[in-house]
Amino acid sequence: MTECQFLLTVQCKLLWTDPCAESTIPTMGVPEDKVVVIGAGMGGLAAAMRLAHAGFDVTIADRNPWAGGKMRTVPSAAGPIDAGPTVLTMRDVFDALFEDTGSALDAHVNLEAEPLLARHVWPDGSMLDLHADAEASETAIRAFAGPAEAAAFVRFSEETARLFEAFDAPMMRAARPRIQALAGAAMRDPSLWPALGPFQTLARRLARHFEDPRLRQLFGRYATYVGGSPYDSPAVLGLIWQAEARGVWRVTGGMHRLAAAMAKRAEDLGARVLLGNGVRRIEVQAGSIRGVQLEDGTRLPARQVVMAGDPRALAAGLLGNHVSPAIRPPNAEPRSLSANVWAFAARPSGVDLAHHTVFFGHDPRTEFDPLRRGTLPEDPTLYVCAEDRGTGRTPPALERFEIIMNAPPLPRGQSRDLATCRKRTFPVLKARGLVFSPEPPDDALTTPMGFEAISPGSLGSLYGRSPHGLMAAFQRPHARTAVPGLYLAGGGAHPGAGVPMATLSGRHAAAAIETDRTLRSKSRRTAMLGGTSTASRTTGAAPSR
Repeated sequence: MTECQFLLTVQCKLLWTDPCAESTIPTMGVPEDKVVVIGAGMGGLAAAMRLAHAGFDVTIADRNPWAGGKMRTVPSAAGPIDAGPTVLTMRDVFDALFEDTGSALDAHVNLEAEPLLARHVWPDGSMLDLHADAEASETAIRAFAGPAEAAAFVRFSEETARLFEAFDAPMMRAARPRIQALAGAAMRDPSLWPALGPFQTLARRLARHFEDPRLRQLFGRYATYVGGSPYDSPAVLGLIWQAEARGVWRVTGGMHRLAAAMAKRAEDLGARVLLGNGVRRIEVQAGSIRGVQLEDGTRLPARQVVMAGDPRALAAGLLGNHVSPAIRPPNAEPRSLSANVWAFAARPSGVDLAHHTVFFGHDPRTEFDPLRRGTLPEDPTLYVCAEDRGTGRTPPALERFEIIMNAPPLPRGQSRDLATCRKRTFPVLKARGLVFSPEPPDDALTTPMGFEAISPGSLGSLYGRSPHGLMAAFQRPHARTAVPGLYLAGGGAHPGAGVPMATLSGRHAAAAIETDRTLRSKSRRTAMLGGTSTASRTTGAAPSR
């Protein structure tokens, strides 16, 4: 079955039933603690873990046959290949998740710190490694571009560190972003104002920091981590560099092991995980959530539903017209970037690859201008993850690779671009000195259409709403929606895209459900529903909800 046929089948299944029909689930006898989580991605799994630990009766339903959402694998002769996220940042988010639910992250997965963050290669043959050690990165940049650019890097790192600290509590960790708190942080440190200015794009801010266009190109690439262009994204997105500079970890066995560990932990806490049987419709009665209908016709009663897929699916009516008012169009549009992702096993030759190697094009404008027009990059940046390489590793003869090229979302980023995508991937890498034997077959490629099939309603966008514009961070939907009992989690909800951000969204959704049930309850609230109150290492000093 082609990606197009698969997508049409998915959409037919989603729209097969009457989306305007109200619930046929009896309203009497549905306990207050019944929750259905739609989607087993990072946000859904995190919400399920927290809610199950708090004593809720939780069921996770995902139409995909794996846990993890976009954190997925594909089979190969060399073993399963990660075809989604490749490393973990902001480890404290995951330590807190497992500690808050009565365990420890290290008890479920083995994490390895990677001292070499990424290797960067330009068409002229120049190469730069960045490191988790700031001094090592400064030394590398001095050798690469001279002492003035090394000093500029230090200033950029100091500025983005202050931005990260200013954003962390009032934006990323808060259930709703607080612009007043952010403005207060800028008042206390006026040097932050230029990076927060309404007319300052990331590209423009980087031009004020660096003279070397290669360094502007390198640090501008961090806008793509949340699906944006440095020419249209606000300067504040430079703080993404800090999330990586503070450490990256690889999960032994692949990132999918983290998703599997979270699903197993949710089950150990009492949740049910249903894979390969998604939700066709959210059931509503008298304006309130009453359950869901699965694709096989099964109905699950629930008083709360966490939508952990792309929120645009709600706005588009794919889960029923009664819940489409939950999302306003500005909360889901415009869309962020998609990608063309190759995942395959091969024998490489030529360039000495690190775990992460980025091959830049000649001019970033020839990448981002076509993407703005809705077409593939003419001269793309290609990210190559050599999954069997890294510090202290000797790769096998047959290695596993993931290659990512930015792409526009649907409707223009279609599978008809497959031939163009191949032409702009492997001949370009060969010109840079990297050759794969054999080249992967066509079915090793996932296009935006394939990502739409994985996450219906997303238009293939990997990061939800576009990050373009100063107020984009404030326009994402929050955990609570306009439909009572319907909540949001995942990369399309606050605080946004990325593995740690989606995981934080699960915390926000679980906290909202706990708070709302407490407000409805006539009984006195206990320290923790279904358990004892304990402070985690990372949240013990935080104010109580």
